[in-house]
Order: sequence, then C-alpha cells, then structure tokens
Amino acid sequence: MVGSTSEERGQESFNSRSLALQAQKKILSKMATMAVANLLTDDTSSEILDELYKASREYTKSKKEAHKIVKDVIKIALKIGVLYRNHCFSTEELETVERFRKKMNQAAMTAVSFHEVDYTFDPNILSELLLECKDLLHELVEAHLTARSHSRIDHVFNHFADMEFLAVLYGPEEEYGLSLRKICSGINKLLDEGVL
Repeated sequence: MVGSTSEERGQESFNSRSLALQAQKKILSKMATMAVANLLTDDTSSEILDELYKASREYTKSKKEAHKIVKDVIKIALKIGVLYRNHCFSTEELETVERFRKKMNQAAMTAVSFHEVDYTFDPNILSELLLECKDLLHELVEAHLTARSHSRIDHVFNHFADMEFLAVLYGPEEEYGLSLRKICSGINKLLDEGVL
C-alpha cells in the first residue's frame, strides 16, 4: 500500500504537465486541417504539402485518401513540435532527432537530385531513405505518442516511400511533372534556408 501511495505521489507531481501536453496534442490533432496547416506553416512548406496532396490525389484517385495523408503529415509534425518545444525528449531522443534531421536532409537532397539530373532516378534509393526516416521517427516518439500516431507515421511514410508512387511522380506524365517541379523547388528553398 505504501508503495502505491508513493507511486501516486510521483504521478501527481507529473500529472498536470502530462495532462497539459495531452490536451495540446489533442487540440492540435483536432485543428490539423489544410486551412489551419497553411496558417501554421510557412508558405514554402504549405506549397510542398499542396503539391504532395495533388500528386497523392492523382495517384490514389481519392480526394479523401490524399487529404488523410497530408492531414497525418501535419498531425505528426505538430505533435513532435509540441514535444520538442516542451523539452520532452531525453538526451538519447535528441540524438535520434539529429539522426532523423540528417536522414531527412539526405532524402530531400536525393529527391531534388533525381529531379534535376536526368536518368539518375532510382526509386529503391529514395524509398529506402524514406523508410529509414520512418524507423527513426518511430524510435523518437516511442515513449511519447499513441499507437494511433505510430499508425499515422506508417501511413505517411509507406505512401511516400511506395516505389510505384515514386515511379509515377518521377515519370513522364505532365500533371505529376508540374507537382514534382514545385515540390523540388520548395525543397531547394528549405535546404537553402537550412530548414531541411
């Protein structure tokens, strides 16, 4: 009984902070629509998300699925942002953040390079980089987010790392080509600004 009382006291001192974080994550989760995303992100990121939505909608032939994919991107980004701003990550997790940033930067530069340099596109390479990003993200949020958030991470990365999707995105069809140009232009801008 004494053990459970001291355990309860330990939880009490952490409860309000934990509840506040849960509330923030829940509120942000509810707010994560395209309109709100445009207000919460810079113009460049918004344009990239818009173009990813268009390409995903064209590929899946479903507005609903494309919307869900982009909404999941936004929810994941917002939740990780809340955790990061509230200093919830341990030293080891911060090292994982850094590994994730480097891997995401590598994936971004690879995506742009494949677009800019003819005959270099290899869906295997880009897919593998994105799946490595997914694994690092799972590792990062393991102790912080729910199974539902983990399934959102899978949903997003499995879609964008799908080799058939990548082949179509980098293929000859003009509607994909226009989206890819805008995506890569935005990525280049974020790389230049040191965001990616």
